[in-house]
Amino acid sequence: MAVRVRAAPSPTGDPHVGTAYISLFDFAFAKREGGKFVLRIEDTDRARSTPESEEAIMRSLKWLGLSWDEGPDVGGPYGPYRQSERAEIYREHVQQLVDAGAAYYCFCTPERLAQMRKEQAKRKENFMYDGLCKSLTPEEARARAEAGEAHVVRLAVPTEGETTFHDLIRGKISVENKSIDDQVLLKSDGYPTYHLANVVDDHLMQITHVIRAEEWISSTPKHVLLYQAFGWEQPAFIHMPLLRNADKSKISKRRNPTSLDYYRQEGYLPEAMLNFLALMGYSFGPDREIVPLEEFVETFSWDRVGKSGPVFDLTKLDWINGEYIRKLSVQELADRLRSGCTTRSDVADDVFNSIVVLMRERLKKLSEFDEMTRYFFEPPEDYDTALLVQKKRTREETIEALGRSNELIEATPDFAAASTEAAFRQLAEDLGWKVGQLFMTLRIAITGRKVSAPLFETMEILGRQECSKRVQQAQAKLSAEG
Repeated sequence: MAVRVRAAPSPTGDPHVGTAYISLFDFAFAKREGGKFVLRIEDTDRARSTPESEEAIMRSLKWLGLSWDEGPDVGGPYGPYRQSERAEIYREHVQQLVDAGAAYYCFCTPERLAQMRKEQAKRKENFMYDGLCKSLTPEEARARAEAGEAHVVRLAVPTEGETTFHDLIRGKISVENKSIDDQVLLKSDGYPTYHLANVVDDHLMQITHVIRAEEWISSTPKHVLLYQAFGWEQPAFIHMPLLRNADKSKISKRRNPTSLDYYRQEGYLPEAMLNFLALMGYSFGPDREIVPLEEFVETFSWDRVGKSGPVFDLTKLDWINGEYIRKLSVQELADRLRSGCTTRSDVADDVFNSIVVLMRERLKKLSEFDEMTRYFFEPPEDYDTALLVQKKRTREETIEALGRSNELIEATPDFAAASTEAAFRQLAEDLGWKVGQLFMTLRIAITGRKVSAPLFETMEILGRQECSKRVQQAQAKLSAEG
């Protein structure tokens, strides 16, 4: 049977990096095996699901380049691909389970369940339904349900034996049935829970491999019991290691940004984000860090996936992103910046591209560009004039050096970077200054910063007139303080 996998996000908030992480492995495995990658929207939480969240999820996955073969927007032979549009399918399948004795109606009130939960918590027990309604005869239960009494439908879990399944990463996993709760399958509002909808949809959509986070391992025995109750062949299960914070806790927005929108807006390149996520729990071999998506797909193997939770290290992501930025041509980087990561849209292409050349080696993410290049577009105003005066140099000597610098700027016939640098090296010698001292004073005057793009290339872009103006302003500021 051809490989079929699915990403199944819930549209209840911002698009999560965990969705991208699982989708990437879905995508790579499907492409490697010549199979199909399906996007299914699990929107049965009607109180929290929104069309805006669904749109954001699809937009983010498309930004990453993880295109799906079937889904809500592209259709396919096993639709609909939104669970909210499949309610009747779930009700029909629940009725099959009830008729077979594999599920039962439960009429327990929220108050009774709350009291049960409270008592079990006092005994330091995990909550498990006590099976009260399982003792009702099918006739009595059906009559009460048909009379309109509020109810849910629960899975009738066997009380003896154990349920076993095989995970492609973790091997054989067995759980005693007595530890499995009689899970709700159909809620009182007629909508399915995750467990029922997930199993029914995976079967009807012919999903061959269920790839999801390890937090769902505890739910898998319930799903295996459902497959058995329906008489269906179960898919292969793969539970990916959870993304972790540095302290090994599960990644959360309290510790790290988790929204894919954040990473897009901050100017992380989608190819860098995919590379970073591919490294999460996956081994490319020693000293392999930069691996493009194409190579990930070509060499994909479940044998390379580890069990321990990988650390979602933003410092490493910044480094990877910087590496991908430097792989771009000047024009490609300029186009990426102009597509939404810079406010400098009115700058002429030749000037903008010249600045990009200087900044390409320094950028870790595209959102840094505007702040790092502000001095190209705005005269520095708020720097501390004390920075102009170098160690073992006086204010008077610095004022003189700035005056001589301005004279040189106005007199240098060729304002190209190489010529200007040579002229200022000679000026430093004439003044009896170290080259680094004069260059730092000039850098502060021109950019207002101790660290900037290469000084004389910056001056060439700014031009003679603007450089002269800034040096004169620096000299005036320093003189005014005397």
